[in-house]
Amino acid sequence: MQRPVPTRRKSETNVQSIIREDKSSVQVLLRALSLLEILAEDDKGYRLIDLAERTGLPASTVHRLLTTLEQKRFVCFQRERALWYIGAQCFSVGAVFGGRRQLTELATPSMRRLRDVSGETVQLGCVDEQDMLLLLQVQSREVMHAASRPGDRSPLACTAMGKAVLAAMPDSEVSAFVQHGGLQRLTHQSIARSTALHSELEEVRRVGYAIDNEETSLGVRCVAAAILDELSMPVAALAVVGSTLRVTMQRMEELGRNAILAAREISIAFGGRPDCTVLPHRGSAHAVPRPRT
Repeated sequence: MQRPVPTRRKSETNVQSIIREDKSSVQVLLRALSLLEILAEDDKGYRLIDLAERTGLPASTVHRLLTTLEQKRFVCFQRERALWYIGAQCFSVGAVFGGRRQLTELATPSMRRLRDVSGETVQLGCVDEQDMLLLLQVQSREVMHAASRPGDRSPLACTAMGKAVLAAMPDSEVSAFVQHGGLQRLTHQSIARSTALHSELEEVRRVGYAIDNEETSLGVRCVAAAILDELSMPVAALAVVGSTLRVTMQRMEELGRNAILAAREISIAFGGRPDCTVLPHRGSAHAVPRPRT
């Protein structure tokens, strides 16, 4: 007698097909998001062959993903030059995050006043994992000014904004940040040791502002102060950014005071409590950061 052939129940078959479909969908989504991240790195556009090489995917697969993203306006294609760019829909989606609780809108007037007082570019950033994410920038009227753009990221401990935020956190959270690989060296000035970071954060707490002395990029200095919420916790930071020729160490106290005042204005407009921030006394010395070892 011939044995009956085992058959899968309909429900079991459906479960397996859903699992396969789910895994495939997740993979496609991850690939599409990777393409968006690469396109966001350079506003000069990418050729299809360059994107295929960067992702390690076949050009046909990359093209299929791009055309799908193009339909939803997340990317756009310039046919004359055969280049792919980030699309307008990315801005629309990202603006929802950037405008969360209207922080960027609230900060703009104070940032413009600080730009006019300092003569330098003013930036607004928030923490995203181990990085400081640039949300908004008011450019200096000088011919030579900071070349960053919203969406750029830098390691927290290398930036003035990042150190201003870290200084407003408990030491235990700072230690956890260091243990998770938070110290990254971008230049010979970058902080490379946890003891140096804790020491500098103590100085930031004392004077109320933080300094990036060519720690992110050689030839560039920044001065920053934290923006606090209703619980006096840091939600963002404000920075004055300029070349070392104009942003000299002799200007640190003046720029630091102005950054603190602007950060206070934004904190208050945001519904925060900036009263815990102490303005440095005029004439108080700020230790000039020494080269890192």
